[in-house]
Amino acid sequence: MRVSATDLRETAAPPPGVLIVGRHDGQPDYAVRRTAGAPSWLLLWTESGAGHVRQGGAGTVAGPGSLVLLAPGVHHTYRTAPDAEHWGLWWAHFLLRPGWEQRLRPYDLGSGCHVMPDVHPGARTGVAAALRQAHADSRWTGAGAPPRPMSATRRTVPASVATGPDAAALALGSVERALVLAISPSGVTGPGDARVRRAQALIDADPAASHTVDSLATAVALSPSRFAHLFAEETGSTPMRALREARLRHAACLLTGTELTVAQVAAASGFAGPFHFSHAFRGRYGSPPKEYRSAAGGGPAHATDAVSRIRGQHGSAASTAGPAMAESRPC
Repeated sequence: MRVSATDLRETAAPPPGVLIVGRHDGQPDYAVRRTAGAPSWLLLWTESGAGHVRQGGAGTVAGPGSLVLLAPGVHHTYRTAPDAEHWGLWWAHFLLRPGWEQRLRPYDLGSGCHVMPDVHPGARTGVAAALRQAHADSRWTGAGAPPRPMSATRRTVPASVATGPDAAALALGSVERALVLAISPSGVTGPGDARVRRAQALIDADPAASHTVDSLATAVALSPSRFAHLFAEETGSTPMRALREARLRHAACLLTGTELTVAQVAAASGFAGPFHFSHAFRGRYGSPPKEYRSAAGGGPAHATDAVSRIRGQHGSAASTAGPAMAESRPC
């Protein structure tokens, strides 16, 4: 049964400062209305089907490859589009850090409804991977490496609330990576071979993943030997050297933007252990991780407000919430 705009029921929003992310496969009757909007920013990334989104006096139809970002505090509704059988979307409530509003201004249709209607095909896989990573990061307990992302083939992913400030810091970084890819004017296009650009995009989207020459070659439909030769010819670097560089960049971002320990940063960046990580980091940046963090001003402070439990408003239950995110330096 389809729901008309006049029949939409009021839907509660998560408390301010909570980072929560999930994926929902909305059926024809899927609909949300919030008279006062949400207290945090809301990201909607459409992978399949279509949805109708309206905030204040602005609105859009979100199809595959469309990213919609709704500013807080403005009346909004969103639902499966009338002519669509379903709406497969990733969604996330989060705090937007300083500097982002100016970058997003060109996409504002009015009333804080920001629309990137047709993200470049070369960037879409990276956006989806970043949001899957955000979901995995939000479930991190702080021990060992964060959980691996759920399969890209899952149509519904239960909502997850970041269970602490470190998990929230990692998850926010992954959400911001999705935004960076979405607003890139040409995705991963540019000079050179498209298969090499695609492999580099896979590395950049999830540097901590267990990429290998074989797995990257398979992803771009090349033999391992041909892929390694083409990658080196195009970039002047081997695939594994490019992966290590991406991991070190990610680690540097975590050192300056979070309060994770060096061991936690190593695990979250895909390194086998803190000793190997520290050696590689010093070789790349000229100082050990702790000294690099101190020179950069240290990690940000985090909010400590506790949230008891949130039930996701996108068709699935959320886990117990932890401390809310505080604003900190973007990576």
